[in-house]
Amino acid sequence: MSRRLARLLVVALGVLATLLVAGPASAHVGGGAAGSDFGARVLAVAPAAPGVAVRVLSFGDELEVVNASATDVEVPGYSDEPYLRIGPDGVWRNANSPATYINLDRYGRTALPAHAEPTAEPDWVQVSTEAQYAWHDHRTHWMTEGVLPPAVAAAPDRDHVVSEWIVPMTHGGTEVEVRGELTWSPPPSPWLVWPVYAVLALTAVAAGLLARGPRPLGGLLLVGGAAALWHAAATPEPAASVSSHAGAIVSALLPALTAVLVAVLGFLASRRGRGAMTGLLAVVLGWLLLVQGLPDVDVLWTANVLSNGPDLLARAAVAVLVSLGAGCVVGGVLATRRFREGEGRRRRHPVREPLPVG
Repeated sequence: MSRRLARLLVVALGVLATLLVAGPASAHVGGGAAGSDFGARVLAVAPAAPGVAVRVLSFGDELEVVNASATDVEVPGYSDEPYLRIGPDGVWRNANSPATYINLDRYGRTALPAHAEPTAEPDWVQVSTEAQYAWHDHRTHWMTEGVLPPAVAAAPDRDHVVSEWIVPMTHGGTEVEVRGELTWSPPPSPWLVWPVYAVLALTAVAAGLLARGPRPLGGLLLVGGAAALWHAAATPEPAASVSSHAGAIVSALLPALTAVLVAVLGFLASRRGRGAMTGLLAVVLGWLLLVQGLPDVDVLWTANVLSNGPDLLARAAVAVLVSLGAGCVVGGVLATRRFREGEGRRRRHPVREPLPVG
């Protein structure tokens, strides 16, 4: 009966995992890339605009304005035409501004409708009731897909300032300049990091195939659970116009807590010598780790990482999720088969206690 309950528990955990991992990684990175060799930041808002916060998102792909003041922030388009109004009554966008359509695509590959003219009378359409907005501003990121900036291509092993950009705005009749820079950094050397990823995967496989007992595999499960928990806790703050930071963390924590539960159960099973059960739980955990780590796998070969913690820890967490996750799936299958056969032989040929003599 205990074996049936154990198998039922594994099935239930697998079903629960399926329900929880429907979108954890998109919550973690906001649906975009988790890593990039490009980086962007705001250097100054001059003159200062009280109550107005400006930041770049997704390595420069988007610009975000949050206006907590009682005065509108007006953002012109690329031909200095009216484009955005962000204020107490929400966000209004000019349907006749070419920027409205150019900014719909990351590289501006959008056909303009006939009415989109810089000189046309503004046609204001409300796009949000909140005083905050994020959009693709093509001044803050590199616009040529698949081609490196010339300076980067000439010396890809060095850091570069690709451009110093300015986005003009108006706040209460005062002209404001948002100044920033776009940078490029060389990615980590594959010869230094990829052997580490391979060792992580092979360690789990070896624990399932060669270890004399299930305890080494059980210990690795705890490492995977800890990585899942850190990965969720370091969820970066998404765009204010998309969702709350707390909501993103909660969404990422649900599958991470499931992974921790599976890891703890697997570790306890290994401590009790339940090799087959440890292997089954390793398979479930490995799949959970892969689902959480694979959408962010680009951080393994890029210089910059989207994370609320240190880049090194964020990259290490994803490395554990992907490499150890794959190893746990394979090692778990091997352990389940190997220990189940051993337990079956012990049941068929029980060890008899020696009878006392005399």
